[in-house]
Amino acid sequence: MLTGGPGAGKTAVLEMVRQHFCRHIVVLPEAASMLFGGGFPRLPALEARKAAQRAIFRVQREMETAHLAAQDAAIFLCDRGTLDGLAYWPGPPDEMLASLATTREAECAEYAAVIHLRTPAASEGYNHSNALRIESAEQAATIDARILDAWAGHPRRVLVESTPDFLAKATRAIAVLKHELPACCQGGPG
Repeated sequence: MLTGGPGAGKTAVLEMVRQHFCRHIVVLPEAASMLFGGGFPRLPALEARKAAQRAIFRVQREMETAHLAAQDAAIFLCDRGTLDGLAYWPGPPDEMLASLATTREAECAEYAAVIHLRTPAASEGYNHSNALRIESAEQAATIDARILDAWAGHPRRVLVESTPDFLAKATRAIAVLKHELPACCQGGPG
């Protein structure tokens, strides 16, 4: 699973994965982008923000279930995971987990590995080029830190720090991912 705060480069790295690795690597899209891009409301009220995070969690989980049942793949690479919602939840993390009848440990167990791309500072290239991104550089850094906390218990979490040269960061992320793949899938598309 690939995670990180807004502007960390997840979309670009996932596109590189699609081009670099074989067809047995299935990339699942970000549930929040699907929902918000499809018209799910982004309302400021506390209960509306909670409802949005529960919806994102459920779409993520059901998307994972559907792909596991339908695809012949060596690896499913998720654009974010279910615990990412803790970074956006407007209350105590345990409240979100309880409202979804799950635990941090159960969610960590759903993902073999977590690759966390760190969000760059404004001086290192953070931008608003994604129309669905509404966070300032400072807000993005706060969210990134909260995502870091959300996945802190995962036994196979790798951090990919931000660098002034995005290609170096992306190359590092691809190398980490390649290490997680079976030998048959480490080559190019096919």
